[in-house]
Amino acid sequence: MTDAILEFLQNYWNAAIEIVFLAVAIYYGYLYFRGTRGAKVLTGLAILFITLTLVSQILNLTVISWLLRSLTAFLAIALVVIFQPELRRALAELGSSQFFSSTTQKKETIDVITDAVFELASKQTGALLAIERDTAIQSFAESGVSIDCEISQELLLTIFFPKTPLHDGGVIIRNDRIIAAACIFPVSQREDLDRTLGLRHRAGLGISEESDAIAIVVSEETGNISICHRGKIERGFKPGQFEKRLSELLLRGNGQSEDNEDNTLPEPDTTP
Repeated sequence: MTDAILEFLQNYWNAAIEIVFLAVAIYYGYLYFRGTRGAKVLTGLAILFITLTLVSQILNLTVISWLLRSLTAFLAIALVVIFQPELRRALAELGSSQFFSSTTQKKETIDVITDAVFELASKQTGALLAIERDTAIQSFAESGVSIDCEISQELLLTIFFPKTPLHDGGVIIRNDRIIAAACIFPVSQREDLDRTLGLRHRAGLGISEESDAIAIVVSEETGNISICHRGKIERGFKPGQFEKRLSELLLRGNGQSEDNEDNTLPEPDTTP
């Protein structure tokens, strides 16, 4: 009996590894793509493909079987097109991991951002900031007004003051400098988000989905502060918590060790 088991393992160990690998890949692929714009399309295609395959095999429909085999390559290309934003974000996350990361942020910059953000929150002044890391977001910077000056609390407060021409839009920070203001960020189209999230929060999520940038959002209605990164949102920060979390994300890498999946979709509240 033991010899038979050992012989079986020797003959089929590679098949077992392939099955485990595919199962893990499919599971994490499902977790990554669920809630995205193409998730329903992928589900519909999978159901249609499996149904046609089973019917063609059971009824021995040779023409349909040949068509399914011939269309497999075109289907793969179609999936790449459908999931292009998600695949680009996944590759950006891989390339911007701590091993490859070269971006540095000064501790003084984090202090300036923290002071400015909580000053804006105390006045319930809406704000949206994106801190560029390894993935360039120059295309979004070009949608706004070029500034390119050293970051300061006074400048951030002036930009987001409601009466100024630059307050409506996002600010982009690169290498401890404000490079542009009044920028237009992509709006997240995820279907599993809290419906209380407004356009400012969805824009913060959108820029974090398109790149590895860290987005900071100040709610105009409640003064609540949120951090968006890697397509996730964390809300309800106090000054000490905010500075610590921002330091983890900018000074220690990508902050994966501190991620809490419960923060991705918090309980519904009044945050817009």
